[in-house]
Amino acid sequence: MSHARTGDGAAASHVDPRRWWALVVIALAQLMVVLDATIVNIALPSAQRDLGMSDGNRQWVITAYTLAFGGLLLLGGRISDLIGRKRSFLIGLVGFAVASAIGGAASGPGMLFAARALQGVFAAVLAPSALSLLTTTFTDPRERGKAFGIYGALAGSGSAIGFIVGGVLTEYLNWRWCLYVNVPIAAVAVLGALALLHDRPGTAGARLDVPGVVLGCGGLVALVYGFSEAEPRGWTDPLVLALFAAAAVLLAAFVGWQTRTPSPLLPLHIVRDRDRAGCFLTMMLAVIGMFGLFLFMTYYLQVILGYSPVRTGLAFLPLTVAIVIGSTQISARLLQHAPPRLLMVPGMVLAAGGMVVLTRITVDSAYLSEVLPALLLMGLGMGLTFMPVFATATAGVAPRDSGVTSATVNTSQQVGGSIGTALLNTIATTSSAAYVKAHLADGAGRGAVVREGVVHGYVVAIWVAAGVMLLAGVVAGVMVTARAPKRGVASEVVG
Repeated sequence: MSHARTGDGAAASHVDPRRWWALVVIALAQLMVVLDATIVNIALPSAQRDLGMSDGNRQWVITAYTLAFGGLLLLGGRISDLIGRKRSFLIGLVGFAVASAIGGAASGPGMLFAARALQGVFAAVLAPSALSLLTTTFTDPRERGKAFGIYGALAGSGSAIGFIVGGVLTEYLNWRWCLYVNVPIAAVAVLGALALLHDRPGTAGARLDVPGVVLGCGGLVALVYGFSEAEPRGWTDPLVLALFAAAAVLLAAFVGWQTRTPSPLLPLHIVRDRDRAGCFLTMMLAVIGMFGLFLFMTYYLQVILGYSPVRTGLAFLPLTVAIVIGSTQISARLLQHAPPRLLMVPGMVLAAGGMVVLTRITVDSAYLSEVLPALLLMGLGMGLTFMPVFATATAGVAPRDSGVTSATVNTSQQVGGSIGTALLNTIATTSSAAYVKAHLADGAGRGAVVREGVVHGYVVAIWVAAGVMLLAGVVAGVMVTARAPKRGVASEVVG
């Protein structure tokens, strides 16, 4: 342990002059991973027609990625601790690019699904190593705030940027470029990483906790898969219930095993820390609400208001700009002087307020007066929240655990996304069906009633999302008690 402290002290005294260029490389890789959760959403109708996918199977283009990514993140984080962050970062980048090229060249649905799963596997190696490289590259509190501001902005806005890029590529090239685009991005990031990133080697003599991998990753896969299947099948379907039961058993067994094994996959002191646990939970709840917004707004703008893919993507641009401003200009500056919860709580209240504004949408709403204000409030709120979550969750972690801590932040994000998509979509569809059934009995025109029913379903789900975001604010206020960071991370390393 003393060796780790000394190493960190040396790192603090020797500041890398090219660290901001290193941040560009890390940010590029992170953006690519987050983009890929949504970039194919807008391309999905074209890919479905091209490859002859059934309606029942098309969700696997999204699910295969989130399942592999969310399920294997803990393993990816531990691998980066064992073999070194730079090496796992490079492996993740190259593998992600190869998987993207296979997906772009897919000749049938099965090949595309497999490529998306492979992308998820390498994303699970790439994302934790990117975040832990960031924590070890920036040790000065002021610079750390700026670096995490940029990282938080990308984590929050990457999904929205995915819609814009996906819309442009689908409309002006074709859907395959939504996957091919990762190859040049990864190539630039690999060259940058080789030239700019430094890292201490992996932990010598450490062993991988194989039973922990099987139990932990198996439990997360069952959980994410259960939520993704709840959407098409319904919550009471035997498969869905079996998956949730399996997830509960496997995750309970995982926690039990982690208390006994000498080299745990997830050292439990990481989760027992009150601030860190509060950050993980806040992140998960915030993302549940945010993914609901992305899902409904994409369909609302394209199907109800008749926007083209490019116009839909551009409609998300103010949200992205607001997240970047909230994260880099407000949060990054204030976190040096204010406790994290004084940013996270108002952030979640703002985001929930944006959701409440959005509940006023109708079948013929005006974008400028009813959609834009909601997106701006949401973006500022997310920017205020994400940056302190990343900075607080990864502060003061022993170097040997930084990869797995970063992975746990990413896991809470992925699980939140899966829950949000399934839960809010199910609420929206059941509310829509009930509305249509009630109003068709009045003898109204079917087309108009169905459109009104769809929007009614969105509004009900958006109210739920607003409630979840307020809950995230309560969690942050009660659990995250950390003070404003006064010192560099080098002096905060804990065992």
